[in-house]
Amino acid sequence: MTPTPHNLAKKGDIAETVLMPGDPLRAKFIAETFLENAALFNQVRGMFGFTGQYKGKRVSVMGSGMGIPSISLYTYELYNFYDVENIIRIGTAGSLSPKLKIKDIAIAQAACTDSGYAAQFGLPGTYAPIASYSLLEKAAAIAKQKDVKYLVGNVLSTDTFYDDNKDALTLWRKMGVIAVEMEAAGLYMNAARAGRNALCILTISDEIFESKETSPEERQTGFTNMMEIALETAVSV
Repeated sequence: MTPTPHNLAKKGDIAETVLMPGDPLRAKFIAETFLENAALFNQVRGMFGFTGQYKGKRVSVMGSGMGIPSISLYTYELYNFYDVENIIRIGTAGSLSPKLKIKDIAIAQAACTDSGYAAQFGLPGTYAPIASYSLLEKAAAIAKQKDVKYLVGNVLSTDTFYDDNKDALTLWRKMGVIAVEMEAAGLYMNAARAGRNALCILTISDEIFESKETSPEERQTGFTNMMEIALETAVSV
């Protein structure tokens, strides 16, 4: 079923490993900055996707949009229609842990969520979305080698950017959740269902309890450490 209603790529246009920032402009920036011979394979609804070469290996980068419904749609198609094996989400997150400061790296070992996305699978209990250890192990080793400050732990994938419960993040923080974002849990569930691999690498853009944040421009074109860790992980699989 390719092309799809959301992706103009044909079979073979997309590499077996895809980096997915939420912002499609960040996907364009990564392709233009890091990839050689990058070719555009999708721009439906402005969701840019490119395939190129990084250190001699074919790698794709494509935007996911914001939230679990958006990333779940695109990753379902990538896993099930385009034979993608590995998806590495690269995005921003708000720090809940005092150990994570602006521009530090959070690697999502698991993803709690307030989303109802798992209900579709009809499981007789609560599902715990987790990363693929093979990708996580490689990314952590690369971050350590690059001497980048990082923390591996549990993140929250929330459906609510503006939450009416003002105590919600404090409660998640009590349970050791290190950062909050909006997509990882959906990605991890789709990967599990498809029998494929997934990882979420995040740059801290906000220190929520300290009221510190980065600018929109920094979020779009900055965070080089995260991008390089993800690309090095991509070429190592």
